[in-house]
Amino acid sequence: MFNVTVTEKGGNVTVREFDQSEVTIGRIQGNDIVLPKSNISKRHARIVNNGGSFVVIDSKSTNGTYINGKRIDAPYDLRVGDKVFVGDFTLEVEFAAKSRQRGKSVPPAPPAPPAPPAPPESPPEASQEILADDAWGVGSDLDQDWADDWGDEPSAATAAAPAPEARKEKAQEPFRGATELDDRSPRRSSKRPAESAAAKPKRVSKPSTLPAQTSGSGSGGEYADALRLVHQRLLRSLDLRRMNIENMDDAELRERTRQAVQEIVSSMKSEGELPAAVEPATLIDKVLDEALGLGPLEDLLNDDTVTEIMVNSAQQIFVERDGKLEMSERKFSSDQAVLGVIERIVAPIGRRIDESSPMVDARLKDGSRVNAIIPPLSLKGPTLTIRKFTREPLMVDDLVAFATLSADMAEFLEICVKSRRNILISGGTGSGKTTSLNVLSSNIPSTERIITIEDAAELKLEQEHVVSLESRPPNIEGRGAITIRDLVRNALRMRPDRIVVGECRGGEALDMLQAMNTGHEGSLTTVHANTPRDALSRLETMVLMSGMELPIRAIRDQIASAINIVVQQSRLSDGTRKITHISEVTGMEGDVITMQDIFLFNQEGFDAKGRINGRHEPTGFVPKFYEMLKSVGIEASMEIFQG
Repeated sequence: MFNVTVTEKGGNVTVREFDQSEVTIGRIQGNDIVLPKSNISKRHARIVNNGGSFVVIDSKSTNGTYINGKRIDAPYDLRVGDKVFVGDFTLEVEFAAKSRQRGKSVPPAPPAPPAPPAPPESPPEASQEILADDAWGVGSDLDQDWADDWGDEPSAATAAAPAPEARKEKAQEPFRGATELDDRSPRRSSKRPAESAAAKPKRVSKPSTLPAQTSGSGSGGEYADALRLVHQRLLRSLDLRRMNIENMDDAELRERTRQAVQEIVSSMKSEGELPAAVEPATLIDKVLDEALGLGPLEDLLNDDTVTEIMVNSAQQIFVERDGKLEMSERKFSSDQAVLGVIERIVAPIGRRIDESSPMVDARLKDGSRVNAIIPPLSLKGPTLTIRKFTREPLMVDDLVAFATLSADMAEFLEICVKSRRNILISGGTGSGKTTSLNVLSSNIPSTERIITIEDAAELKLEQEHVVSLESRPPNIEGRGAITIRDLVRNALRMRPDRIVVGECRGGEALDMLQAMNTGHEGSLTTVHANTPRDALSRLETMVLMSGMELPIRAIRDQIASAINIVVQQSRLSDGTRKITHISEVTGMEGDVITMQDIFLFNQEGFDAKGRINGRHEPTGFVPKFYEMLKSVGIEASMEIFQG
């Protein structure tokens, strides 16, 4: 039981009594303390009752929260006599037994019995420092909105320091991950008179008192439980705000954190708190991955046999190996841990994900493509999909070795690129379009200026004269978006020899076709479609999405004159990726675009292991543009069309 005395600027005093672990302050109804003034934010601040002390947390308010005249930017441990200034109001927090009568105060509660002295405790570091949310690059606003709006989870400070009566139940909950951090300011005093033994965290004396495991069994569950406990103690032993993080590289940050984790694990081992099945070195690495890296995804990202990672929920991670999906044994400790990983991915590239923008495309440092979507759009919790890219870009010889295409097809496509044919790569999701686009682009001569345009930069061109452009989503106010179409139009003013668009999805298709028809031959792009004919139909649809009311005949004329070659790629039922068609657009007959297949993949059945048997074969048709190759000095063999 505690009281909050609210004094308005004009002198009106009100005392409110509370018997709960957290009190919210804001301008609108729904807050525990409603202060209806224009200089108060809708959700301005929170007061958290830790049982023996109070913490004030500013909820990223516009005008800020002040303690004794100083604005706070992190959770603040209140001391006796501290005054909290919120807009035109002053707040003082006291336990009910110590409440002073002011104005319209409520009768004081009966005095509480004296608390027993707190037992001595030896923290890993003398100052009992606390780790802050944004030291990891994770926004506390997002965590609070998540807890308030999309689940029954408590807020960060409440989770980190539950009330005494809830501590037993709290121990059974899984650790909430790197975004759910206790970031109170490191000014805790061991001599606080109001502190009691009940308010201090209880020490775990036996391995059996570790938090109950939520998944796994045997040593796997013990590792998960130990990881949560070590991570919780790590959050209370480091204060990265005191480190100059801006001038600290990843290696130094990881090493300093490793030292703190080693001290915690050594202490747990000496006190018998570490299960015998848990290897300290492995546990330390797992804690570091959870705190500074991508948690259970780190091992999967380092596994070269994994081509795609799909996090459906905290407890369900699928991976793709050899084109086949399989469930991974790895799991996140909570939805908040998944959200923390998403934040660490998108923050460095200037992207954001929150309630107002619950979807995001991003990339990892190695170029791997990332898509994330969170509640309320994702009903099972934060969802993450990572399309891994190889550490070394694939070359055409690699695709031939994988039987994605034949050597004759590779030779033909190389000639198409060098002779400045406009190429459209078509295929379904995960069929390998971007990989093929990257391989074909490698054939562009180094003497030409290349502009690449993508939603999330993935292409890795080896040429020296390459300008890479990336679209930008709107800011938190819904402004400032730069679309693919904007970038295509701007690229035309950058004197490009070739324009490479990672994927056409909308109205930018019209701008791309116009670029191909106005002196930028040899450009490349991709679309989602199942056949070469479908790819041309999809281009028609996307041109109509541009808002230009063009006749269908005019659109088809544009397509027929702009696109020379359509490369169709598919992921087959056995998981392999094949180029199934290479087709030439030959012109128009009436209102119909005419095409001719040059190479096809002919499926011939399955082998004993269920893999598809088949061959890439030429159709015997010789493309029209081959007649003019010699006139431009390109040697082209006709034998590749004879099989």
